[in-house]
Amino acid sequence: MEYVSALLPPVVMAVFFAGLVRVIVKTQGGAAKAKEDAAVDAALARAARGESGPAVPAPGREA
Repeated sequence: MEYVSALLPPVVMAVFFAGLVRVIVKTQGGAAKAKEDAAVDAALARAARGESGPAVPAPGREA
């Protein structure tokens, strides 16, 4: 019976890991996918032009 107690933790971890991967794969895309893709495309375009992030005034200063 020692082999059961030796194999149980890795089997349980493998099952939970497979479940985690399944959840991650199933939640990709959806309604927010286009918005997320647009945000990434905009950030990549800014980086290619050499700009920093969106112009946000520092606290205590007016723009």
